[in-house]
Amino acid sequence: MLKIGPYEFQSRLLLGTGKYPNFDIQRKAVEVSEAEILTFAVRRMNIFEPNQPNFLEQLDLTKYKLLPNTAGAKTAEEAVRIAKLAKASGLCDMVKVEVIGCDKTLLPDPVETLKATEMLLAEGFIVLPYTSDDVVLAKRLQELGCHAIMPGASPIGSGQGIINPLNLSFIIEQATVPVIVDAGVGSPADAALAMELGADGVLLNTAVAQAADPVKMAKAMSLAIEAGRLGYEAGRIPKKRYATASSPMEGMSVV
Repeated sequence: MLKIGPYEFQSRLLLGTGKYPNFDIQRKAVEVSEAEILTFAVRRMNIFEPNQPNFLEQLDLTKYKLLPNTAGAKTAEEAVRIAKLAKASGLCDMVKVEVIGCDKTLLPDPVETLKATEMLLAEGFIVLPYTSDDVVLAKRLQELGCHAIMPGASPIGSGQGIINPLNLSFIIEQATVPVIVDAGVGSPADAALAMELGADGVLLNTAVAQAADPVKMAKAMSLAIEAGRLGYEAGRIPKKRYATASSPMEGMSVV
C-alpha cells in the first residue's frame, strides 16, 4: 500500500500523460498500467477551456487521483501560482513541485524547490517535490514537511536509468516519507531496480509514451514495479565472492 498524505493507493506506478502519439494510445496505456495516480503539466493543459481537446475527457476520473505538476516554473513564486491554478480548477490538492534551474540538463533548482515546497505546505497543499539525488536536500525537504520525495534517477526524458544507486539508497534509508523515483527511467529493468533498492514508487512518462509500443511498455513497467517491490520485501541473498553449492554436501553417502 502506497500512502501519500491522506491518500492510499494499491499501485506503486505513477504515470505521466504527455508525449503520447494520440489520445487513444494514451488511454489504453493508462488502463493497462493499472496506475491510480496520473500526472500532467498544468501549463500544457487547457483546464479552463472546455472547447479544447483534453485527455481528461477520455478517462473515468473516478478511478484516478490527479497529480498536477508545475513544469515550466523557474521560480518558487511561479510554481506556487501554477499549483493554485490547478487547485482552483478543482483538480486536486496534491501537487508535484517542479522548478527547473538548468535549461540544458533540466535539473531542479534546489533553492527554489525548497522555497516552493515551504510556501505550498503553508497553503495546505499535499506536496511532492521533484529533486535531484542530493541526500541532504532530500532531508531538508522532509524537515519542511513534504508528503513524499521524488528524486530523479537521471535527467528528465534521458532514459539513462539510475546513474547513482548509492545516493538513491541513502535517500531511501533516511526517508520518513515515501520516496518515488522520478525522471530518467528507460526500461522495466530500471523500474525494477528502483523498487529493489526500496523505493516506494516510480513515476514514468517518456519511457512509456515514446516507446515503440506504449501500451505494451505500460504493462511491462507495471509488472516490473510489482516484481521489484516483491523482491525488495522478500530480501535478496547477499553477494559472495565465490560460489556456494546449491545442494549441500553434508549427509551425502560416499560412492
